[in-house]
Amino acid sequence: MNESRPRRTVRRIVLIVVLVLLAILAESAFFVVRRNEYGIVRQFGAVVDVKDEPGIYLKIPFVQQTSTLPNTVLLYDLPVSDMISADKTTLIADCFAIWRIDDPRLFIETLSGSVPNAESRINANVYNSLKTVISSMTQAQIISGRGGALVDAIMANIGSSFERYGIDLIAVETKKIDLPDDNKTAVFNRMISERNNIAAGHLAEGESEAKEIRNAADKQVQITLAEAEAQAATIRAEGDAEYMRILSEVYDSPEEADFYTFMIALDALKTSMTGEEKTLILDADSPIAQIFYN
Repeated sequence: MNESRPRRTVRRIVLIVVLVLLAILAESAFFVVRRNEYGIVRQFGAVVDVKDEPGIYLKIPFVQQTSTLPNTVLLYDLPVSDMISADKTTLIADCFAIWRIDDPRLFIETLSGSVPNAESRINANVYNSLKTVISSMTQAQIISGRGGALVDAIMANIGSSFERYGIDLIAVETKKIDLPDDNKTAVFNRMISERNNIAAGHLAEGESEAKEIRNAADKQVQITLAEAEAQAATIRAEGDAEYMRILSEVYDSPEEADFYTFMIALDALKTSMTGEEKTLILDADSPIAQIFYN
């Protein structure tokens, strides 16, 4: 009885040790890959397998080691930088890059599988591309192109340079392309002055065109008046001629001619007898005096 107890104790200890070893072995033989992760399996430092689906996987215990990399869209915010445009205007550029790891093996080989190393490479390449594009465009082109043309030019300049790192650069977006605070007032004043000059030029052109229109209208009025006066003079002459013709037909006898002379004399006398003075001095040969004499 005394010898069986130590044996049972030893067997229990051995069993516990075996269970612990099995637990350690099981933990070393399995690994879990979660959603939005790459599971990297290394053997003696070299990548031997990459798992891109979530689940539980088996590996060789104590020989293979595992690690993970993000399998999702990442964002890198570039530091705010000073840029100079083609027309020598200093601009403040603030942008960010959207990227993801596309080839984990290549990412590990070129960038040691380090996200900070990748961000450093993105910062350098995007900064250089942004600087190149902005230096080739004027300030007006940069401002008008912020809706898409500027970003398209940056992406075209970068091209496929990130493929050799196993990186997929999805987009580069600008948060702000603006003037430095100490330059804004001067630029705004210059813009206001330019707009005033443009407005003055348009106003001068308008006044010149208005003057030409007025001169043309005045000339046309003078021509129309001259034609009207000429036509009126012609009509008056024709009327006087017709009047004389009618008179000559009416007073074609001596008696009728004398009567006409008599009427003309009376009209002249009536016209002369105006005002308070009623004294009229006539020559003996005047038609009016002849009325009284005859």
